[in-house]
Parts: sequence; structure tokens; C-alpha cells
Amino acid sequence: MSTLMNVPKKGGLIQTENHSSDLPTLSSWIDDLFSRDFPSVFSQNFNRGISLPKVNIRESADAYFVEMAVPGLSKSDFQIDLENQVLSISTNKEDKKETENDRYTRREFGYSSFKRSFTLPETVDEGKIKAKYNEGILSILLPKKEEAKQKPPRNIEIS
Repeated sequence: MSTLMNVPKKGGLIQTENHSSDLPTLSSWIDDLFSRDFPSVFSQNFNRGISLPKVNIRESADAYFVEMAVPGLSKSDFQIDLENQVLSISTNKEDKKETENDRYTRREFGYSSFKRSFTLPETVDEGKIKAKYNEGILSILLPKKEEAKQKPPRNIEIS
């Protein structure tokens, strides 16, 4: 499965204390600059790249279900691969918006991509995996092999 590490919003992995004066150091000034939440008016005209999409994974007796929230894309934007029990979901999207006027005052373009990879359990029937994209949600069905499906309890008669 994929592993993510959260880094604190203020500072980095190592924090140092500044006892020498009240003036900020260059490194603390840079940390503050890049960790600051800019107002949406300032940031809305910049590249709207896709951050790593959130994923829900659930298991039933017969299958695993993967749901990924990725609005604003079409099903042709996705690349889903399976190799050596690793399911990879990726997309690359280039967005260009231009005015047809030669003297434009605004020109926007952007590029966004992501890739998520998951190691599948050996119980998944790789030949029966299905995917669909509907209203911003990519859903992947990972059926279990017949021998791995949970059997209902049965009563055994005593002779």
C-alpha cells in the first residue's frame, strides 16, 4: 500500500530554537513564506494542479472496493495498470485556455498529474477487476478469488 508522511505546516522535519535575538533568521523567514496560507484571490490564478486524491478502500466478503475522489476529469484522462500485484492509478492532464485575440491580457494554462499505487492481496482475482468513473468518483471493483471468499457458517450434524 502507499505510505504518506505528513510534514508539519509550520517548519520542517527538524525545528531549531532561535535564542540569539528577536530578528528572524533567513531560514525561518523562508519557512514562514512557504507555509503561509495565501488568500484565494492571490492563489486562484495560479496552476490548479491536482493534489494527491483521497481514497476509500473497503472490503466485503466477496470483493474489495476502491473509491477515489477526482472531480473535473473524464474517464479518458485515467491510466489504470496492474503489474506484479500492484495497481497503479494515474492521470496527466494539460489545461489550456487562451483568448483568440493577439493582444491578450490574460492567458492561462496548466498541467496536473498524480499517481497512486496499491499492492493488492493475493486473494484478488486479477482477471475480473472493473473500473468506472461517475460524477467525479473513480470506482474500482477488485473481486476476490472463489477460494478466498468468506463462506457463510454452516451447521454440522453430530452423528
